[in-house]
Amino acid sequence: MELDHRDLNRDLHVFATDPLAGSGLPLWLPAGAAIRDELQRLAKDIAHADGCVDVYSPVLGKPELFERSGHLAKFADDMFPRMAVGEDGLVLRPANCPHHALIYASSQHSYRELPVRLNELGAMFRAERSGVLSGLSRVRQINLDDTHVFCRPDQVGDEVVRALRSAVRAQHLLGLDVDYVRLSLRDDGAGWLGAPDLWDSAERALREAAVGVLADHDLDLVEGPGEAAFYGPKLDLQVRDGWGHEETIATVQLDFNQPERFDLTYVGADGSPQRVVMIHRGTVGAMERVVAALLERHQGRLPLWLAPVQLAILPLGPGQDGSARDLADQARAVGLRVRIEHEGTLGARIRESRTRRDAMYGVIGPEEQAEGTLQVTDPESGQRRRVPAGEVVGLLRDAHQQRRDAVSWPTD
Repeated sequence: MELDHRDLNRDLHVFATDPLAGSGLPLWLPAGAAIRDELQRLAKDIAHADGCVDVYSPVLGKPELFERSGHLAKFADDMFPRMAVGEDGLVLRPANCPHHALIYASSQHSYRELPVRLNELGAMFRAERSGVLSGLSRVRQINLDDTHVFCRPDQVGDEVVRALRSAVRAQHLLGLDVDYVRLSLRDDGAGWLGAPDLWDSAERALREAAVGVLADHDLDLVEGPGEAAFYGPKLDLQVRDGWGHEETIATVQLDFNQPERFDLTYVGADGSPQRVVMIHRGTVGAMERVVAALLERHQGRLPLWLAPVQLAILPLGPGQDGSARDLADQARAVGLRVRIEHEGTLGARIRESRTRRDAMYGVIGPEEQAEGTLQVTDPESGQRRRVPAGEVVGLLRDAHQQRRDAVSWPTD
């Protein structure tokens, strides 16, 4: 029977909750922080490889900012109440895009320098009702891998392809199988911002850009009327959990409306101001939702590069404590996550390591100490081998840096 991430958390200690902190506001414990740090690093590496630059913006803004963007009219009931600060008041942001629009607008841009890609792992807030809050999957603060691309209309296709390829690659690295990609469209209802002709153009651009990428990865494109963002259509990467529940894990969204509302332009070849196009892209996704999906997909035994503890070192007795510390220092010096377990019988410590889903554990007894080796066990495969301690560190480091699921041990 598959466990959900809340059940798994009892063994893994990824996050905690406390009434004093508040519902829907999880506390990230060291194990969870290690996973999240790896995800953030992956998101930034992908963003930088795609030519994105980093920015930072405040989590607070005037209500007028979100009135301008349209979020206040659309999401007022889901936003935290206005705080009476100074004359204007402030609200916690429900999205990062208005701040990024202001960053783009802070300087003039030529058609020759576009696209501009602004990346931030930013926090946003939703006043979710207590009854729908659940572990990491439904929370009141979301930390999102968020990039906003500002480009010319003729660059839209290439930018959507770039973003979609990166999103599919990220999910592949994480071991989250994408079930299909949904083209989320508007329906006949009210509440969609922008003229119908802009929506038609945006939907057509996303459909055309998605075809080649999805063919390369054998993924289907399924249309979802009524699933669009209020400001534009989007491509959503859909995954299913062990119970068949469907979740959006990453997204590429096209937006002609925010540039209109914030008067975002670039200087065209003829010197005249031209309207820019805005693309929202989240390649890894929200940290909370992704960690929940990862724990459930892998049932707590994460790929080696993501595992909170990559090597548990178990000295057989006090005489091996010094060797265990030396090995741990070597491993930590190259960025590995190591834990030394001293107390209890060897059997109890092995069981504890397995319960925590450590990537692997290694025993140092008098014989290993004399030889400078480590008896390493990979719980996933059940393989056990005695390996020179320095070689263990090097192989683990390579697997970590290359984001591999496991160590590639040399053949005997």
